[in-house]
Amino acid sequence: MTRPPTAAQRRVIDAADPVTGRLRGTESQLTALVKRGFAFRHPRPPHDHFLTPEGHRVRQGITQAPVPAGERIPEPTGVFAARVGGERGAAQAGPSRRREVHSAWQGLLELRRMTNPDGSVDRPCGWERGHLVQAAALALEAAGHAPAGQEGGGYRVRETPQPEAVAVHEPDAQALRACAATLEGAGWQVSEHREPRGGERYLLASPRRM
Repeated sequence: MTRPPTAAQRRVIDAADPVTGRLRGTESQLTALVKRGFAFRHPRPPHDHFLTPEGHRVRQGITQAPVPAGERIPEPTGVFAARVGGERGAAQAGPSRRREVHSAWQGLLELRRMTNPDGSVDRPCGWERGHLVQAAALALEAAGHAPAGQEGGGYRVRETPQPEAVAVHEPDAQALRACAATLEGAGWQVSEHREPRGGERYLLASPRRM
């Protein structure tokens, strides 16, 4: 999990534009925030810096509970981590968690608007293609799907050997189809497959580029 920002970095984050997340600071401050995952540098001139979804969450004072060592699931990529399913000691569902997820999703939509060349928010951006499991899981959790616990039903998002593709497992067929519909609506290309052994159905999802 990314370490919290320093006091000086926190002041820069807190001073970000409340709507766009645009940052102002020295070059060294902004570069440090990029390295820590709290900001990104816009690829087009004038190359301003903006908060990432993690940066937005730090600005709102929301942090993530630590994940126990040894858990064989994708590691969190920042201050906030969407539920990928199967975590130990994961954040419990409730009003506070729903607010956190909603905030992260809104921050991601803003990131899409700022970084997609046409300003589109209906398809994934570069950050999502670099964090496939977290991005797909956030889309599912933000839409209200239940992540799997240590046992029982719920979705599980996992990496695959295929480039730019994640696997989504959900034992309930109707819930699996609902996951597919959510991801398609969030700008992902989705196809359904069966495991060679056992015949379990699962989804392969890839971020749409066009």
